Amino acid sequence: MSTTTLNPVRFRPDLEQPEPDEAETIAGLKEALRSILDTTFKDYGHPVRSVHAKSHGILQGQVIVPVLPAHLAQGMFATPGTHEAILRLSTNPGDILDDSVSTPRGMAIKIFDVEGERLPGAEGESTQNFVMVNAPAFNAKNPKAFLKSLQLLAKTTDTSQGWKKVFSAVARGAENVIEAVGGESGTLKSLGGHPMTNMLGETFYTVVPVRFGDYVAKLSIAPVSPSLKALKDAELDLKKHPDGLREAVNAFFAREGAEWELRAQLCTDLDAMPIEDATVVWPEDQSPYVTVARIVVPAQMGWSEARVAEVDDKMLFGPWHGLVAHQPLGGIMRARKDTYSMSANFRGERLGCPMHEPASAGTLSSR
Repeated sequence: MSTTTLNPVRFRPDLEQPEPDEAETIAGLKEALRSILDTTFKDYGHPVRSVHAKSHGILQGQVIVPVLPAHLAQGMFATPGTHEAILRLSTNPGDILDDSVSTPRGMAIKIFDVEGERLPGAEGESTQNFVMVNAPAFNAKNPKAFLKSLQLLAKTTDTSQGWKKVFSAVARGAENVIEAVGGESGTLKSLGGHPMTNMLGETFYTVVPVRFGDYVAKLSIAPVSPSLKALKDAELDLKKHPDGLREAVNAFFAREGAEWELRAQLCTDLDAMPIEDATVVWPEDQSPYVTVARIVVPAQMGWSEARVAEVDDKMLFGPWHGLVAHQPLGGIMRARKDTYSMSANFRGERLGCPMHEPASAGTLSSR
């Protein structure tokens, strides 16, 4: 596949078009997230993330970048090589819920020893972070729409789990009806209507674009090893297992490793593939996702309290920790910059240890 065939859009700063009052909206997002942080800290006596608080897998592996054609050899993918990486699997609420309150899933990856010009605030670091969820588009168009949905989540953060379980069951039923006629509701899924399936069969997406060197792209992480692909839509009994997702992750990695592909979808048409509307699924018939790296994770402990102490309590995963060549783009990404920093600072202050980017992956606990 050539650049002539694809004709990808070249990156330029004016591709982004912030709303005039975006700073005010982001201040509202920070306030809503701070409300979630205050509530959960009061409830648990321990600071957790304001979103994606519950981890289900904490894994160590490698990202292998092959020799790529020029239009894909961009940013960290310009140089073939192998990088150590840490992956974190999670679900999106800011409170720690039983898995029967079934919500969208996330995968964050921190890639080490990545050379290149750094984004503002990431100077002196050597990691590239990508943050993904299991949907090709976001459920909010822009920061203003995101604020409305986040304010709703903030209001329900301290709601009893019993009510949330009932609502989740109702939402799953409604989602099943919608899907039966060929539709899908990101809102219902985000509020607890996600199917009760094994998250290891999911494909994850950045949802919104990033700079891809000379171009612009969305990224995804897709399972490719047969045992992972076999778990697509595989049902789990989460009603009887409050931590069923992490139990499934631990059971899988206790017996074998896994491989994913890291893929890029280049923007080729700004009308069909907008930068600022996060709800638009970029059409793959115009620009397919193409492999730019392979992620290899060997058999290991998939989750443990010791790994939580090493990763959940000491590390942040944010898209603004990385290269200028992979600058996050669009209003949702701009909103994540200060809000993620605020959340990390909140946790660091209460843990007595500021969040920081590690210089190396080290070796995660086998306990």
